[in-house]
Formats: sequence, structure tokens, C-alpha cells
Amino acid sequence: MERRLLVLYGSQTGTAQDVAERVGREAQRRRFACRVVAMDEYEIATLINERLVVLVAATTGQGDEPDNMKTFWRFLLRKNLPSDSLSQMSFAVLGLGDSSYQKFNFVAKRLHRRLLQLGATAIQNVGLADDQHDLGPDAVVDPWLSTLWEIVLQSYPLPPGLEIISSDVLPPPRYKVIYVDSKMESRHQPQGIQNGPGDSSYLSDSPFFARLFSNERVTAADHFQDVCLVKFDISGSGIMYSPGDVLMVQPSNRFDLVDDFLSLLQLDPTKQFYLQSNDPDVTVPSLLPKPCTVRYAVEHYFDIAGMPRRYFFELLAFFASSELEKEKLREFASTEGQEELFSYCYRPRRMTLEVGHSLEVALG
Repeated sequence: MERRLLVLYGSQTGTAQDVAERVGREAQRRRFACRVVAMDEYEIATLINERLVVLVAATTGQGDEPDNMKTFWRFLLRKNLPSDSLSQMSFAVLGLGDSSYQKFNFVAKRLHRRLLQLGATAIQNVGLADDQHDLGPDAVVDPWLSTLWEIVLQSYPLPPGLEIISSDVLPPPRYKVIYVDSKMESRHQPQGIQNGPGDSSYLSDSPFFARLFSNERVTAADHFQDVCLVKFDISGSGIMYSPGDVLMVQPSNRFDLVDDFLSLLQLDPTKQFYLQSNDPDVTVPSLLPKPCTVRYAVEHYFDIAGMPRRYFFELLAFFASSELEKEKLREFASTEGQEELFSYCYRPRRMTLEVGHSLEVALG
């Protein structure tokens, strides 16, 4: 029996992708050949050949599917698809949503129903992770995945003589960093250059570069909420919008935070490099300059001002210089340690750079 698993995800802000990649890592530890692909990057015509699929789907806005799932979803909704199209496929759907919205996990629920209508077999109930939970989506994701692997290993037992790869083994890197002569000219699209007039098909990997027109605070200076009215110049873009639409913005890190990060890790900001994928299913960011300087990568691609996810602590534990720090980091990455991680990181909204300073011994 071929032990192959396909993980498809629809993600708007990266959370569903992060969960999907976790599913992929756990599958590989269980000796599965595994692909993790955004739904719209997958050749959907080959779905009829898949035997085991996990789908991770976020719900955005008022019950909308993410941008990188729209084409996939439109295809599944075609009325001319036979009711037994996916009769050979076993699947599980994990949804990521926010219960403060009326259409909580609407996309995952619809996807689950549609796959059943097309003849696929659900091996587990749809998971409904909630961003509003005190522990975030992991409060549902952790037990859901534990149950999933119990079910999957009953049908796809480990090959004779093999065991589950220990979580103590460092996973292989996704990318290879190749440093080059710093005199080489960098080729990339400069910030502020528009993609071309009249083209309204802008996505995260092909954005419209708009200039900031104004940024005005609309709440009182002494109010606890800092609410701003931000205006962008989208002249010539062809972009149409209505009230309630969501604008996705990719900001840059503050210069002082970038300098702090470079100093913390003792990185040369002028050093140039190419990024090479170690996995054919993992692509290099399309807008990354070729070659790219370390400073540019940290400014535009490193989420140093965001709150780190669990996997950050799991990886960091491999490089801790003391057993005490290694044990603490692994506790943060474990299911049992989520309340402590929440108190340490998420409740005070501690950003990655702050965590780096507090764990400087581990980083050094």
C-alpha cells in the first residue's frame, strides 16, 4: 500500500499555511511521502488520483474563502462533476476561523459537505479551530491532529522495521542560502513601482505598489485604542472596492528593529545571497531580489515584530546552549505547555525580537 499524503491549504494571513506545514512535518515523521500545496497551486484535475488528503481551510471576511483557494473552490462547485468523482479519496478537513463572526468556519464546513457530495469518504469530523479561544486555534488543532494520526495509522501502518521519527531529530532545512560577491547587481522590482495600469488582478505574490497618501488618527490621543484612517493612492490600478472589503498590506519592519535584529545575531547587512529551495514543492518567494542583501530580507520578509508561532520555539530548542533552556523551549512547543506559552508570549504580545533578547543565550 502506497503511503502518500497530500495536504492542501487555503490561507489568507499565513495561519492555515502554518498549520498545513505542521501536518506535513508530522506526516513525514510517520514515514509518509507528503506534499503540502496551496489549493490554487495544485493541479486539481489530478485530485481523482489521490487516496489520502488533508485540507486546511481558513475563513476570511464574512464567510469568504482565501485568495489562494478561489480557483480550486470554483472547480469543486461545478455542477457537471459526477457524484462519484472522488469515491476513491479519503479526506479530513480542518477549519480555521473566528467565532466572533457570524459565519464561523463557513468555508471548512462547505468544503467538507462538497467533498462528501462528490463521493469522498471523511475519516474524521471537520475540525473547527477558533482564534477567539484563550489558547488560539491550537486548542482544537492539537487534539484533532492526535485523533487524525490514530485513524490514519490504522489504515496505513508503519512499514516493517520502521518507527515514527523522533521529534528530537532536527528537520531538514527548506532552503539553501548561497552567499555571493557583494558587488553583484541585485535584480528586483523596486518598492513603489506599480504593476501596470488597468490590471486589477493583484495578489500577495503580485501586488499593486500603492503610495501612502495620509495616515490620520481618528480616536482621541488619550483613548486606549489607536484607530487610524489610512488612505492609499490606487490611481491607474483598476481596483474596485465596496464597504466591508479587506485590504491586505505587506509592511516593512522599522529600521531600528532591523538594526537591533542584525546586531543580536551578528549578521552583516550588506552580504548578498541567493535562496535555493531544497524541496521541489517549496518555492522561493517570487518578489525576493536576486541576489538579495541580508538587510533587505530582514526588512521585508522576516516577521521580527510579530508574535512567534509554536514551531519557532520547537526549532529554537535545537540550538539552545543549555539543557534548561532547551527543556523550556520544548515545553513551549508542546501541547501541554500551551498555557505557559500563552502567558509568556501571547498575552503580553511579545514579538519575535523580544523573545530573541530574552533567550539570547540560546541564540548565541
